[in-house]
Amino acid sequence: MQKISPFLWFNDQAEEAMNFYVSVFKSSKVVSVSRFGDAGPGAKGSVMGVTFELEGQRIMALNGGPLFTFTPAISLYVSCETQQEVDYYWDALIAGGGTPSRCGWLEDRFGLSWQIIPTALSDMLGDANRKKADRAMQAMLQMDKIDIATLRAAFEG
Repeated sequence: MQKISPFLWFNDQAEEAMNFYVSVFKSSKVVSVSRFGDAGPGAKGSVMGVTFELEGQRIMALNGGPLFTFTPAISLYVSCETQQEVDYYWDALIAGGGTPSRCGWLEDRFGLSWQIIPTALSDMLGDANRKKADRAMQAMLQMDKIDIATLRAAFEG
C-alpha cells in the first residue's frame, strides 16, 4: 500500500463519484466499500467510505456530510501525452455538470478540481529560451482546455 493517499470528503456522493472516476480512467478499480453500522453516524447500511485506484493511484473517500466542501486549492493533476488524451479527460470529467476554468483546470460535477495538462506544456514553459517559454505562457493564460497546437504555434513564434 502506498504511504500517502488523497482522502476526499463528500457529503453523500462518495460511491457515485468513485464509480464515475473509475469509469473515466482506463486502468482503475474499486478496492473497497465500507458501510455504516449500528453505531452510525450515518444510516445503517449506507456507504461510509470507499477506496479506489485511478491509474495506480489509491484514493480514499468518505461520506462525511455537508460540513466541508472542495476548493481549487487542492486538485488532481492528470498528465497527458497527446491532444486526444487532453480532450478525452477534459470532456469526460466535465460531463454531467462540470465547470471549465482557466489554464487546464476544471471542476467536475462533484466539485473536485482537476488539472488536465499536456506534458508538452511543461516542456515549453521550462525551455531555456525564455522568449519562447513566455509566448507559450501567454497563450496558455488565454485558454480553458489546453490546446497543444496553439501552444506550439505561440512557442515557435
